[in-house]
Amino acid sequence: MRMNASGKRWMGDKRTPLADQVYADLRKRIVSLELPPNSSLSRQELSAYYGVSQTPLRDAIQRLEAEGLLDIFPQSKTVVTLIDDSLVRECQFLRTALETEIVALLAADPDKSKIDAAQESLARMEWVLARDRELEEFDRLDKQFHRGLFIAADKQGLHDLVESRSGPLDRLRRLHLHAQGERKPERVIADHTKIIDMIRESRVEDAKEAMRAHLAGTLARLETLTELFPDHFPITAE
Repeated sequence: MRMNASGKRWMGDKRTPLADQVYADLRKRIVSLELPPNSSLSRQELSAYYGVSQTPLRDAIQRLEAEGLLDIFPQSKTVVTLIDDSLVRECQFLRTALETEIVALLAADPDKSKIDAAQESLARMEWVLARDRELEEFDRLDKQFHRGLFIAADKQGLHDLVESRSGPLDRLRRLHLHAQGERKPERVIADHTKIIDMIRESRVEDAKEAMRAHLAGTLARLETLTELFPDHFPITAE
């Protein structure tokens, strides 16, 4: 268990329930691979790091277990799960079903100003990629782009549903983003640009196909990523 970058105890937001704060931060650390698969977590050290009692910590851990990000072994240990391809595919199915319909709604809507915020996220992604290729910020803006489309379609609740199930897929996306020799950031920007263009041109079916192709990119690299990062996935029987 590591302290934060400054060596000081993590500080949360007093306006948010402790269990929610711990859940959000611990989930972020798992999804970002700061805590990689098979990491063993000490509840005592987590409690000290976050400055909370065992009750909010237990609630946060149970939520992460339900998402498939932690395995809890009673009276023994808590371990970050390996990346389960069945959960990845389940989330991919959910995202594709919802986001293709989201872009269809936006393409059919004559008010194209609704997607201005999503397009602004895309412009900032281009800026980050051109300047310093800060992948953490790039990934945040990528997610902001997709969230902006849901908000534009007045379907933010569905975005929250997708987010609540996306942990395993987000870890795979992070591996894809960091894979040597991959050009994912450039492809992401090209895909986002095409999606925005199809929406602005009111091309409903083309917008759906552009989103479908975009979301399929990481899953198509699953076998390659398994070979590049074998310690992150279960061992497959020959």
